[in-house]
Amino acid sequence: MSLFEPWLSWTTAMDVAAAAASGREAVARWRQRRLADLLDAAARRSPFYRRLLAGRDTHAADLARLPVMNKRTLMARFDEWVTDPALRLEDLRRFVCDSDAIGAAYLGRYTVWESSGSSGEPCIFVQDARAMAVYDALEALRRPPLTPLRRWLDPCFQGERIAFVGATNGHFASTVSMERLKRLNPWLSAHLHSVSFLQPTPALVDELHRLQPTILSTYPSAAVLLAEERLAGRLSLDIREVWTGGEDLSERARALVRSAFHCPVANSYGASEFLTLAFECRHGHLHLNDDWAILESVDREGRAVPNGSTGATVLLTNLANHVQPLIRYDLGDRVTLDARACPCGSHFPTLEVQGRCDDTLRLGRRRQVSVLPLALSTVLESEAALFDFQLLQEGPCELLLRSGSRDAGDTAALERGRRALEAFLQGQGAGEVQIRCDSAPLGPCGRSGKRQRVIAAPLA
Repeated sequence: MSLFEPWLSWTTAMDVAAAAASGREAVARWRQRRLADLLDAAARRSPFYRRLLAGRDTHAADLARLPVMNKRTLMARFDEWVTDPALRLEDLRRFVCDSDAIGAAYLGRYTVWESSGSSGEPCIFVQDARAMAVYDALEALRRPPLTPLRRWLDPCFQGERIAFVGATNGHFASTVSMERLKRLNPWLSAHLHSVSFLQPTPALVDELHRLQPTILSTYPSAAVLLAEERLAGRLSLDIREVWTGGEDLSERARALVRSAFHCPVANSYGASEFLTLAFECRHGHLHLNDDWAILESVDREGRAVPNGSTGATVLLTNLANHVQPLIRYDLGDRVTLDARACPCGSHFPTLEVQGRCDDTLRLGRRRQVSVLPLALSTVLESEAALFDFQLLQEGPCELLLRSGSRDAGDTAALERGRRALEAFLQGQGAGEVQIRCDSAPLGPCGRSGKRQRVIAAPLA
């Protein structure tokens, strides 16, 4: 089974549609009411937040006066953080180890996914029917049509074949979302496909040739890789739309993908903590769904920065999820919020995101093989439990795997990571790649506010 409540989904969709048609004042009122409901639920049902919010008037709370939360703090108190005592971290960890349960309803009433650990530590996120109804409605109603005539003739995508290219071996948000849809409607199995980017590029190309998708959904780095395959004549697909997210999409990368596939490209902004934070409008501006998500761009001391300025990090308050309250949660991204009117006419504020910019590695002496940074990170996280690392290319077939810790556990994880990477890269056709390990201070964080984890060798 998978989680879906038709009446709740219908009423939520009407709510999302009404917000898009309303003005800023109405959205602000709804947002404040939802914030009060979230704080009230957290204070009543979460032991952790009951102590934290004790003595506060949740209906008149000033969000900026509440403490900032981070992943490490909340995960250490997971069983007290969640609002359902039936949720236990140990049980959930066992659940996300079962690949057959991807997209299934946990305890019959929750959708569960795990984060990739890209900020140094993995996390498990639990969504109830209410939160999933919000994410579904935002996805269905706020994603602008890239080909309006096709969507007018086929609003339910019945004539499309959608391929998601990503990490399909775990309970990650995008994979869980795809599998959940297929569980809800088996008819969609012929139209929705999850394709692993962990396989060698020729095998990936062969699988896409077999599926012949018309819509490609993936990460910017994977979209660039496939665009290069298309331009080299090795990939032949009639792609009508490309959807990207999860990484920084530069204008150069967008132009390359668009010219290779001769179709529009749209980027989105989301996170494991809130699946659908922002979508691009037809003018290429990301619009924040601030009727259900509050983002605070703050400096290093946690003080709000003015609109138009880029903060040191951004704090998320998820108004949809009452099961696992995320209130002023440090996402680690750097964003620039702008309340000025957009030419598209939307009243939702725009934002610019400085996302992660890991490099695609090109390995080999005689014949180079391109290896996606997210594929490398997935291998190190899933097979070596190594999350806080940097992988630096030192030559055509030489890599340095570095951890910032010198304790015995991380030293053992480095060795597991080295063996896992060697096996993976050999399977990718990269040949013999020399990987040395060391423990030393990791490089500084980049402009995104997050440390670059995969760094290619500089061009000669």
